[in-house]
Amino acid sequence: MKSFSNQRRLTMIGLFLALSVFALSCSGGKVLVYPVDGSHWVNMKVLIEEMHTRGHSITVIRPNSSWYIADNSPFYSSITIPDEMNEFEDFWDEYLWKTLEKERGHSSALSFLELQADLFSMLSKAHHLGCNMLSFILEDKKLVKKLKDERYDLVLTDPAIAGGVVLAHYLKLPLVLNVRWTASGEGHLLIAPSPLSYVPLPGTGNTNKMSFSQRVRNILFHSFTFIMNRYVVDPHYDVLIEKYLDEKKDIVSLMQAADLWLMRVDFVFEFPRPTMPNVVYMGGFQCKPSKPLPQDLEAFAQSSGDHGFIIMSLGTLVKSLPMDMTNEIAATFASLPQKVIWRHLGPRPSTVGNNTLIVEWMPQNDLLGHSKIKAFVAHGGTNGVQEAIYHGVPILGMPLFFDQFDNLIRVQEKGAGIILRLSEINGFGQALRELVSNASYRTDMQRISRLHRDQPMRPLDTAIFWIEHVMRHKGAKHLRSEFYNMSWYSYHSVDVFLVLLGVFAVFVFTTVAIIRYVCCRICCKRKLKKE
Repeated sequence: MKSFSNQRRLTMIGLFLALSVFALSCSGGKVLVYPVDGSHWVNMKVLIEEMHTRGHSITVIRPNSSWYIADNSPFYSSITIPDEMNEFEDFWDEYLWKTLEKERGHSSALSFLELQADLFSMLSKAHHLGCNMLSFILEDKKLVKKLKDERYDLVLTDPAIAGGVVLAHYLKLPLVLNVRWTASGEGHLLIAPSPLSYVPLPGTGNTNKMSFSQRVRNILFHSFTFIMNRYVVDPHYDVLIEKYLDEKKDIVSLMQAADLWLMRVDFVFEFPRPTMPNVVYMGGFQCKPSKPLPQDLEAFAQSSGDHGFIIMSLGTLVKSLPMDMTNEIAATFASLPQKVIWRHLGPRPSTVGNNTLIVEWMPQNDLLGHSKIKAFVAHGGTNGVQEAIYHGVPILGMPLFFDQFDNLIRVQEKGAGIILRLSEINGFGQALRELVSNASYRTDMQRISRLHRDQPMRPLDTAIFWIEHVMRHKGAKHLRSEFYNMSWYSYHSVDVFLVLLGVFAVFVFTTVAIIRYVCCRICCKRKLKKE
């Protein structure tokens, strides 16, 4: 009888909790999504699909030359805008090959400067085209009226290209950012205090334990980034803001005014640092349990026996490496007892072994979750690193550009992987054997995986809760600091220090004047007495 009573009590508690979740849910909101293409869309699509399953209506603004964002989808309706982003298809290949030449030590100081100039030119052009796309939207009065008449609950955007930020302010809608990178760099740098003594800037290769020379590098890099943003990126948005917005602020202030920052990292991956109340961490939100492999891949994986298998993928942008490097990698794979599944789109290497399966596409998440997986050879993109953390698979990282080296620095610092620069490709075999044979790498990665999974809610559920929170309350001003409305001298209390310094100077001057006056009077009296 007592057991039945306890069971009934537990049932009632479960029913109450279920009802409370429904009570907190946000019924059928309307969300306008302004995404960024490429790998950024992979993240955004996860949020869109989850919001759709919870009854929200999603509208996605997409360019007509989009690589990945489909025009027709069961999860969202789309608004397609003419653009010129297809001009970047050739740029990536050219930039990749120049980067490879630099990494392999075939570059001079002049070629390095040319590479940086190419990068700045690309960034400037990307933001210019993004601003042109937004300008096309805002000049189309019928489209603007349609967007206003829809009465969206919020704008969800990726601020790496910040057109969606400007659009949210134009429509006067709450703004939620799906972010790691902004138009001005890493997201934290805009929203949270970032002491350069222990917060490493992306691109420096520093950790949170910096020597004096590394701190100097950190500060110089910060200055360089500020100048690049001010003169390469910001001017494109200044024109838009001047033309279309009532509030005359720069793009940085508009991003800082966002209601919510959904940050695509967590502190299992990121170095500890100051943060803010409206920053919500959802690192690994796109990760999920593995599904059964296709029959041919499963048979190949099982054929690896006790040795297991390794997978290699360098991301969607890298179709292949130079043939001599490809042959070096293939020969190393052929010498291993493990089986290898390699995503490679270039010519077939002449040194490929019978243990290596070359594919054009692989179910990466499902392979990483397989019981026989031993290692992941990767370029260090955020999605792949997060999936490896989720499944506890050590990484041999071969970074190429952007955030990849910094992502892998965080993995290596935690003992869960090895970084191999392309200039060190001759050591590929040694590094891979070390990763597979030394159990400490897998042990450390599995420890990180346990920490990542030990959360009260799934990261995806956390992200959706806070999106719905913004819907329910028409924004999240209660979480947002007003520092972005302050001038730089007020934020750093320069004006206060100057006033206090002035008061102190007046006090000192007055005190000295009084003392001199008193001393003079005393001296005068003494002279009179002597006379």
